[in-house]
Amino acid sequence: MKYDTIIHNGIIVTVNSNFDIIIDGVICIKNGKIETVSPGPADRVAYQSENIIDARGGIIMPGLVNTHTHLPMTLLRGIADDLPLFEWLNDYIFPLEAKYMNSGNVRIASLLGCAEMLLSGTTTCCDGYFHEDSVAQAALETGIRGVFGQGVIDFTAPGVPDPADNIKTAGRYAEKWLNVSPLIRPSVFCHSPYTCSEVTLIKAKRITRSNNILFQIHTAETKNEYDMIMSKHGVSPVRYLQKTGILDEMTILVHSVWTDEDDIRIISEHGSKISHNPQSNMKLASGIAPVPEFLKNRITVGLGTDGCASNNDPDLFKEMDVAAKIHKVNLLDPTVMDAGTVIQMA
Repeated sequence: MKYDTIIHNGIIVTVNSNFDIIIDGVICIKNGKIETVSPGPADRVAYQSENIIDARGGIIMPGLVNTHTHLPMTLLRGIADDLPLFEWLNDYIFPLEAKYMNSGNVRIASLLGCAEMLLSGTTTCCDGYFHEDSVAQAALETGIRGVFGQGVIDFTAPGVPDPADNIKTAGRYAEKWLNVSPLIRPSVFCHSPYTCSEVTLIKAKRITRSNNILFQIHTAETKNEYDMIMSKHGVSPVRYLQKTGILDEMTILVHSVWTDEDDIRIISEHGSKISHNPQSNMKLASGIAPVPEFLKNRITVGLGTDGCASNNDPDLFKEMDVAAKIHKVNLLDPTVMDAGTVIQMA
């Protein structure tokens, strides 16, 4: 068979069910799809393609999936370090977003974010921000694959001067991007249980259910958030979202740091997914999510980098390194979060 491209002389990390690693492997590609993956020297198939790529002993593996990004926040990298989350958000991030995050800046910053992800091996992301129409357009220009969620919050936001229009904006955005490209999937991103009312959450979830798209939300990120929701609603953030009907298999809970056994059981029973962002949680001193317990309870967990203002870069290899180490020292157990587990999360 004649192939469009053949890649050889690489170490292939298959991430298949056996986690096979092929030394000096060969990958044959035709019509944009991988046709064969096999061991052996390239000379036996070299004549079958005019485009031969020598991997020079490098690693060849599936593209990484960043399950939580705020791509436009490349513009805010290095802003407001060494602060707790609420002060970081209210005194710096929200005001700066209101001042600088117009659609043009969002597009340019998103192009940079996409480039940084592609250069560090990420080919798919799950993003949430305001002016998400500009984010999705930037992603379409770069060719990256992703889920892109229009942000919803109960106060004035970039691109949505009237908070009453947040839900309408999200609905119009979802309908616009639903069938634009196989690489782009719209979503709705509610900022958090403490910045979105119960009515807002329910209306936003209604949009995602009617369009069969993902619902994203920051959840149980800090002790302050946990205490705030407990004081206001008498239950944990996870139980509150269960009560409002938000939890199902199309919901991604970002962070989920402050969760107990009952919360974990509820998440598992509803089939909701979790995005683990260890570097962001470290930088903002939010805590350490009980990821080994999530995995024991068969909850799907993916790695995310969060925005560049709370991490500094979207490099998932760095995120894998931190995720593999932080849980070992937290549990004083060197066997948890082995390399295979962490790679599969990415």
